Amino acid sequence: MNYFDHAATTPMRKEVLEAMTPYFLEQYGNPSSIHGIGRTARAALDEARRTLARFVGATPNEIVFTSGGTESDNYALFGTVEANAHKGKHIITTKVEHHAVLHAMEQLEREGFDVTYVDVDETGAVSVEAVRDALRDETILVSIMYGNNEVGTIQPIAEIGELLNDHQALFHTDAVQALGTEAIDVKALGVDLLSASAHKINGPKGIGFLFIKTGVKLATRSFGGQQERKRRAGTENVPGAVGFKTAAELVMAERAERVATYKAMADALCARLDALGVKYEVNGANRLPHIVNLYLPGIELEPFLIMMDMRGVAISSGSACTAGSIEPSHVLTAMFGSSDRTQQSVRVSFGLGNSVEDVEQLAERLSEVVSTFTNGVRT
Repeated sequence: MNYFDHAATTPMRKEVLEAMTPYFLEQYGNPSSIHGIGRTARAALDEARRTLARFVGATPNEIVFTSGGTESDNYALFGTVEANAHKGKHIITTKVEHHAVLHAMEQLEREGFDVTYVDVDETGAVSVEAVRDALRDETILVSIMYGNNEVGTIQPIAEIGELLNDHQALFHTDAVQALGTEAIDVKALGVDLLSASAHKINGPKGIGFLFIKTGVKLATRSFGGQQERKRRAGTENVPGAVGFKTAAELVMAERAERVATYKAMADALCARLDALGVKYEVNGANRLPHIVNLYLPGIELEPFLIMMDMRGVAISSGSACTAGSIEPSHVLTAMFGSSDRTQQSVRVSFGLGNSVEDVEQLAERLSEVVSTFTNGVRT
């Protein structure tokens, strides 16, 4: 199987598993315990927090461990509005956010909050001017993702952060998809809250963090012990935190090489498709380097993906959270409206284990399966 769905999840690296293993089998103490094995676990947790803070330009006390991107997004959104509802009930987001944000926004609307969903252009980008036009005095939260998980488009986060510098609204960005390829500095971006997840950077599933800028107060979303400075109750996932730390260290050491490799893969994919005479267009612009979303006119999406799978190639139609759904992509719909692109586009995403040779073979398989639709023949 040639796996080209790294935007959905990534294989865990061997180094990550090796770093985690002792905290399952030997150093398994509860980090809240005062005995030696508990203190060892606490030391590992603290070191992981320091490393992950450095990863995004934060301080350790600004990092709150969570179960992943979805919990981080939910904590940021619900925690913000519950703590700031007395200042206003208006929220701004975009139409292309991950469902962890969009579905949370729908719930907040049911609770009486007024949400503005800002449009994007045909590249998937939101403009700073559109955010400025949507701002009100009573706006309390702006949530805009860093890089889109379906088409890869990078948003002007730093410019929006500057716009909000003198406004009461807190600024949240979902950076889950961008974390492995973009050098992120929360101070330079001007964000108050940032969501991250380990399994998108070859770390373990079930661990993420929320950056909460010093001085920002969020309503508590879980009740129990006093872990995470009373911000998230529950015994900490020490092996997961150690795994996240190790994955982040590898990314920091290898980021430039990874980005160059992914760009070479994207170029090789398009060059080979061109040589094979495949009709296609790339959706999105100013993209994360590991994501290429292809519009392939004439295909039927679900049969196409099944036929690719039968040929040993794993790709997707976009967000893994909508896998199996026959509804058009909400991201492509926001970009193109009612268009064939919404159900005739596939996402290819690169990562660990892929090579340029694999990508060229992928292009050949794509060409082969596309031809079964355009020539009216199914195999």
